[in-house]
Amino acid sequence: MERLDKILCHAGFGSRKDVKKLCHRGLVSVNSKIVTDCAFKIEIEKDELAIDGKKITLQKDIYIMMNKCKDVVCANKDGLHKTVFDFVPEDFFNKFFGGDLHCMGRLDIDTEGLLILTSDGKLTHTLLSPKNHVPKTYAVGLKNALTQEQKNEYQKIFKEGFWIDREQNEEGFVAQSADLFWILEDEDENAKLLGKNLLQAINENSSGKSDCILTISEGKYHQVKRMFAQLKNEVVYLKRVKIGNLVLDSNLKPGECRELIEEEINLLSYTKN
Repeated sequence: MERLDKILCHAGFGSRKDVKKLCHRGLVSVNSKIVTDCAFKIEIEKDELAIDGKKITLQKDIYIMMNKCKDVVCANKDGLHKTVFDFVPEDFFNKFFGGDLHCMGRLDIDTEGLLILTSDGKLTHTLLSPKNHVPKTYAVGLKNALTQEQKNEYQKIFKEGFWIDREQNEEGFVAQSADLFWILEDEDENAKLLGKNLLQAINENSSGKSDCILTISEGKYHQVKRMFAQLKNEVVYLKRVKIGNLVLDSNLKPGECRELIEEEINLLSYTKN
């Protein structure tokens, strides 16, 4: 339940003083009944609100897909770099009445790709909880070229799981089983995983940097980079392309974002089952 004046101010109908005038003029209705009390509380997900007969869409939470670009941080504020919120259209901030808009997980400053921004704290907690093992898929570019024998060995090691050394203040850990496919050799598997459109976009937009597609079900600090570093290789390009069942929209250019449609929100919700 939210106060009527708070909702209308948030939706861009002016200050509380302006909203009070609207109510006193009899222009505000809830479920087709005129409401003159600004403190009147309505249920966002059920009640129908209208101003001068025009229905106002009420949205408790918002779900945004962004194709994050490099050199941008996943933070509300940063003194040195742009943040992902600098790329969110102003209108999106006025469309929901739930909690604060936040990142559903983070990507490093030099990592691109799929990022979800939402006001739904409950769903964020569910998807980020380590016990749920939500898979995340990345397009990875490596510094050192590999022979076919080495590629086969990498796949075997990633599939079996292996020890990752300590990094700075982060403890070492045993990386769990992960699926590794090579872009050129395993095209059918990658197309099945991501869809042909996204796979084509990865190949076209990565300037030949994407060597493999990696799916992990953990979220350790710098995990993808540390996994390849453990095998004496360096990640030079990293783009997240899938979270759970949700695949990055191949039409989104770096820095662009859009709201998720209901089907896509359901894909995220399905992940927690």
